[in-house]
Amino acid sequence: QIHLVESGGGSVQAGGSLTLSCAASGDTLSTYCIKWFRQAPAKEREEVGSIRRDGTTTYADSVKGRFTIFQGSAKQSPLLRMNSLKPEDTAMYYCAASWSDACYGFAWSAFPYRGQGTQVTVSS
Repeated sequence: QIHLVESGGGSVQAGGSLTLSCAASGDTLSTYCIKWFRQAPAKEREEVGSIRRDGTTTYADSVKGRFTIFQGSAKQSPLLRMNSLKPEDTAMYYCAASWSDACYGFAWSAFPYRGQGTQVTVSS
């Protein structure tokens, strides 16, 4: 059993950057497929991107070229680097972990391990 905790959220102006972390207690996340989701107020949760155990990443079109998912230096905490942030990126951001090799197409409910989220607010 692992427990996921996201951190790194905050408030930034449009064009700014933030790096979110997904930390786990109980195991190392380098052996899992990790997916990031986000949910804005009054909207459905949507996928942001994922990173497989071999480091392969996949991104939603809305963030491609601006967001990067990678393993931290100790491969303990997958990171979501967000550049060129826009007001429409404002949302609660969540990470989720799966034992599957690939998990980009998985719905939120399909993940056995899910974090509580960290808030990102982008002002214009």
